[in-house]
Parts: sequence; structure tokens; C-alpha cells
Amino acid sequence: MVISKGSAEIDISDDEADLLFSQAIKQACAEVGNVSSVLLIPPDLTRIHSRAGFLTEIAFRELSRAGISLTVLPALGTHIPLDENDCKLMFPNIPLSLFRIHDWRNDVVELGRLEREWVENATGNTVSFDWPVQVNKLLSDGGFDLIISIGQVVPHEVAGMANHAKNLFVGTGGKEAIDKSHYAGAVYGMEKILGRSENPVRAMFDEGLRRFGNMLPPTLFALSVLSPREEKPGLALRGLFCGFGRDCFTEAASLASQVNIFLLDKPAEKILVYLDPQKYRSTWLGNKAIYRSRMAIASDGELLIIAPGLERFGEDIEIDALIRKYGYRPALNANKDLAENLCAAAHLIHGFSEGRFTVRYCPGQGLSRQEIEAVGFKWGDIKETENYNLAKAKDGWNTANNGERFFFISDPAMGLWAAR
Repeated sequence: MVISKGSAEIDISDDEADLLFSQAIKQACAEVGNVSSVLLIPPDLTRIHSRAGFLTEIAFRELSRAGISLTVLPALGTHIPLDENDCKLMFPNIPLSLFRIHDWRNDVVELGRLEREWVENATGNTVSFDWPVQVNKLLSDGGFDLIISIGQVVPHEVAGMANHAKNLFVGTGGKEAIDKSHYAGAVYGMEKILGRSENPVRAMFDEGLRRFGNMLPPTLFALSVLSPREEKPGLALRGLFCGFGRDCFTEAASLASQVNIFLLDKPAEKILVYLDPQKYRSTWLGNKAIYRSRMAIASDGELLIIAPGLERFGEDIEIDALIRKYGYRPALNANKDLAENLCAAAHLIHGFSEGRFTVRYCPGQGLSRQEIEAVGFKWGDIKETENYNLAKAKDGWNTANNGERFFFISDPAMGLWAAR
């Protein structure tokens, strides 16, 4: 472990984080030796609150000062590439010329495969296929001496806890790897994975890194853990863990389980989730409102999703078409087009409430009532949500203007909510 600092009580300042991460970069370069070029892999705009932009800029500053050339490859996975405005918003001091775009359909190489028998055993025989270990070709063939993978550890619907090897094998992975890993998690059972650092999908990522990591440059993982402050607005940096192995992830995940899992004494009859229009423009991303709160909603309860920036369903034209075709309803992978796009099939499973609770989307002008209802959701008029006075609502229990009690989540990406 290069850097390990964190607890549920601390709030690491920007100055201290800068000092810690600067030291980690220098130590990592010294351990690798003769570092002349580095590939930075931060998350994209959908993780803007992770402080990864801040950490990436520290890395840019320190490496530039040392005369080390660098390239920035945001870990897009299936997400839409950052445009110039997105880059300036999340990485304002990094030249646009340093950024590269990951193309998950065409821009990958395969390092090796986990055998079908291994995957079957890891998933409890819930799926039967092998799994390719794929990365963007820049990682293996770009001639870099060091990779620095930056991101936040937080509960995640596919990997249990986000980041570490997932940033490589999904964030820069290819279609088959993303399809199969997401589908394996969905079929195994999202509620058995969420918030758990040990699970079948994580085991696939770990095994891929164990077997084939030597085909990549040394990788320094820089992992942050954040949670809301109680005494003042904003997010506190609770931990920063940097290392070449898995220990940094183990420690970060342990801390995230303390500060990013929120337990309600009883299930909520109504949960309101707000989706920041800057981050959430598709249900592919916005359905975190469903994934992360489903274990906190009472049977026959309602999830009201306030989504002013919603403008599409998928992040990808092909997947958007599949969501529109099948909707968030029970779907069989026997359908040829879904069988060929298993991550879409997994996403439809994740977004289906199984009829246990109502999902009502309140979009802005980007999607119509007809479009929302066509995919299986209820529609809500965003103007009518004024009753909930969201400008003054705080995370947790609130009372609407009409006296109705509701539970409010201002950003579903920041945690996992469940009834005790």
C-alpha cells in the first residue's frame, strides 16, 4: 500500500489530499523506475462528485513537473464520450489534446479468457459462459510505463462496490466483457451483490487481473471514499487509498460500507430521488435511483424520480433502441437482439420493480409522457413536484406541503439505501 488514510469521522482537506496523492505519485514512479509516460484513467462526468477530477489534475501537475508525458483516457464503459464542455467542467486545467476516447465496441484487445467452468463455479452455476478479459488497446499497446487508475469506491449494482479492476475491465473494456459481467450480476441477483465487496462479478475482475495483469504496465489505483457532511453542505473526503495491489480496494470498500450504506428503520412508502441534469441524461444512468433505493421501498410504495435533464433511455443508439423495444419488463434473453446485447438485458432486469413498487419518472422536456409509459414506467408531471419543496428538502425524511412524509435522496450515485 502506498497511501492509506481514512475513517468515517475525518474530512480530508484539499490541501492534505493534494499532499497525500502527490506523495503517492512520486513513490509509485520511484518504485516502477524510469517512468517517462503515464496513462491516467479517471471516471467520466457521471462521477463528477467523486473528486476524481481534482485528483486527476494533481496527477497532471506532478507528472508534468517531472517531465513525464501523459495521456488521459476516461473510463467510459458504455457511456457517451465527454465533449469539450464536459472535459472543461470536470478537468478544467488539463489540455484537451491529452484526452482520448474509449470506444467499447471497436477499441479493445483481449488479454485472455476465464474458462466457462471457472465462471460457472464463481456464479453458483447461474450462468454458463466463459469471460474475456478486455481492455482498451492503449493499456496494453500504448507504450506506457505506468497506469494510474483513479476513482471512487461506492456501492454498485454490478460489482457490489465500484472501482479497482472494474475501472480497467469495464471502464475500458469491450462489448463482450461488459455484456457478460453485467448479465452475470443481474442473473445472480442484484440484491445479493449491492454493497458487498466479495461477490461473483468482483471475483471475475480479480481473477482477470491476477492472471493477466502482467500483460499491462504497473497500475497504481487511487481510490476515494466520500459521504455527505452532517454539519455543512457538500461531500466529505473520508478516505484516500493508493496502491498497486488489492489492499487499497479492500480498505476503501470497508470504509464505504460504513459511510455509503444508509439504513432506514422501516421501509419508506414514498421515496423521491433527484437526478442532477448535469449528470443524468438517460435512464441507463438515472436508474441508479431504482437500483440504489429498491431495498428501502415498502411493498406497494412509490419511487418518484425527478429527472429534469432526461433526454434518452440508453447511452448508446443501439441500446436505446432495445430499451424502447422491450421496456423495463420481464424479458427473455431468447430474443436474439437481447441475447446479443446482454448488458441491455441486464439493465432491463435491474430497472424492473417486479411489480413490488411503482416507479414514476418526472422528466423535463426531453422525453414525453408517451415515451416514458411505453417502456413500462409511470409518468409524473415535473411541475407537480413543487408540492415536495425540493429546494429545501434534505437527504432523509421530509414533509411535503400537504403533510405527506417522504424520504429524499439528492444523488443516488452516493450510496445504497435499505430497510434494516
